[in-house]
Amino acid sequence: MEDKWVICPICKSKTRVKLREDTILRKFPLFCPKCKQESIIDAEKMQVSVHKDIE
Repeated sequence: MEDKWVICPICKSKTRVKLREDTILRKFPLFCPKCKQESIIDAEKMQVSVHKDIE
């Protein structure tokens, strides 16, 4: 089973979250330890997208 690190959409550095091929995330609060920012992401089939609806 393949896995990969999630990359911060703001500073492009590696975060502490890994994705596997079967991982599905919806509105996941991704925190970056380098830039100290939080992004809401969706992930499915190893593809990560930034969620635009931030409440």
